[in-house]
Amino acid sequence: QVQLVESGGGLVQAGGSLRLVCGASGRTFSRYVMGWFRQAPGKERRFVAAISWSGGATKYADTVKGRFTISRDNAKNMVYLQLNSLKPEDTAVYSCAASGENVPLYTLVAAARYDYWGQGTQVTVSS
Repeated sequence: QVQLVESGGGLVQAGGSLRLVCGASGRTFSRYVMGWFRQAPGKERRFVAAISWSGGATKYADTVKGRFTISRDNAKNMVYLQLNSLKPEDTAVYSCAASGENVPLYTLVAAARYDYWGQGTQVTVSS
């Protein structure tokens, strides 16, 4: 069982930055692939980024590649998402998720592959 809590969201102007943090409970955190998803009003939840157990492999959605960076600290049970060069279209609720599946990282872009979810944190980018 893993419980996830996100923080770090807020209101920022276009071009600005935010750092989202996801804290996890449980001693087996390092066994989970961690992902970030986002959902804008009236739209479906979309994959943003994922990171392997060790942190040695990452995957990003094309829409955020080069602007967002996912990282993790297994000693602290934390996963981070650095958001740079933010655009109004990045406005959404951002949620972290944990997947216990032992599959290639590039397959973990579907929300259904994740077992545990946080409640989400709102990111609003003004133009």
